[in-house]
Amino acid sequence: MTKVRIFVFLSTLIIVGVIGIFVSFYARGFRLNLKTFKFEPNGILVIKSEPDGASVYINGELKTATNTSLSISPGVYDVEVKKDGFFPWYKRLAIDKEIVTNVNISLFRNVPSLSPVTFSGAVNPMVSQDGTKIAFLVPKTGLWSLDTFNFPLGFSNDPKRITDGDLTGSTYIFSPDARQILLTTSNGIFLLDSGSFISQSQRVNIASQAPSILNQWQNEKKLKAESLVKYLPPELADILKRKTGSFIFSPDEAMILYAASSSGTLPDNLIRPLPGSSTQKQERAIKAGSTYVYDTKEDRNFLITNQEATVNGQQSTANSLQGLALRWMPSSRHILLAQPNQVIIMDYDGTNRQTIYSGSYFAPFAFPYRNSTKLLILTNLGATSLIPNLYALTVK
Repeated sequence: MTKVRIFVFLSTLIIVGVIGIFVSFYARGFRLNLKTFKFEPNGILVIKSEPDGASVYINGELKTATNTSLSISPGVYDVEVKKDGFFPWYKRLAIDKEIVTNVNISLFRNVPSLSPVTFSGAVNPMVSQDGTKIAFLVPKTGLWSLDTFNFPLGFSNDPKRITDGDLTGSTYIFSPDARQILLTTSNGIFLLDSGSFISQSQRVNIASQAPSILNQWQNEKKLKAESLVKYLPPELADILKRKTGSFIFSPDEAMILYAASSSGTLPDNLIRPLPGSSTQKQERAIKAGSTYVYDTKEDRNFLITNQEATVNGQQSTANSLQGLALRWMPSSRHILLAQPNQVIIMDYDGTNRQTIYSGSYFAPFAFPYRNSTKLLILTNLGATSLIPNLYALTVK
């Protein structure tokens, strides 16, 4: 009886061990090759999309639908994701053995809907540094602001008037936390609450305090940027300080969008390579006048455009209308490129450039909503005799 028990125990131990080893190898991508009857190492492609249920094509062959994972033998593959009503997504991916490659895709509508947000005109819209608010002038009625959040049903997301009066020719700037606006008019300088109304008769002229307020705001921005830069590799921090005209971190602070003001070279292997890192083409040679994205997690540097562009996320005057504006989408995985007659959304590595809007609008006034489902654009829809208004463009 004792021998039987020992035999059962040892048999169970062996079976559990074999199953454990099999599961371990299966999780690492090993699969049985039916031609050779050997377990061979594969790679795992985990592919998710928003919305899900999109068709996945590997080298032109329909394989499955998102969201899913596929075991693929090592190699380079053309991966395409398609769904009716949305722009297709495409990338050439290198799959390594025993490595999990994660792909998260946002699909954008190829026929977006357009609806007006303002009706009495909008002049010189400006987005706050955190992207949560947009301020604009309405001719002869004052300064207004709009939250870029999509509130639940029953909650109003209409523009709110901040102050009244004819503010033609006025300038304004958000505080770093978007709670205040510094308004400069021909009659003085005023500090306003960006979320409440104050009449022009109640505004207090703080012209004497304005320089110190602006200096304080600049110091806050500088300190925040320095706090992020100090954790970067010294070579990268040096390039950002000496060779960029402007740079901005993605909302999740994992990537940096920057415009090169002079040429240089980004050293290799600033951080240890991560398994499953991006295999898209990168550029370590930095050229003046070009714009790049550096991925601080994977040590990859991607060329976005070789045209001069602003990357600070704000346009405070109408004098720069012919320039290009690059902004992070709230997802941190996409970049919005606003250029004359075209609004483009691309992946952070510069691939999948999709023209979301093509037509008459006042470039570069295109801003994303915080949930990335809509864009806000300034346009008169080609009617040159009309004052432009802000329109919401549903893209997801």
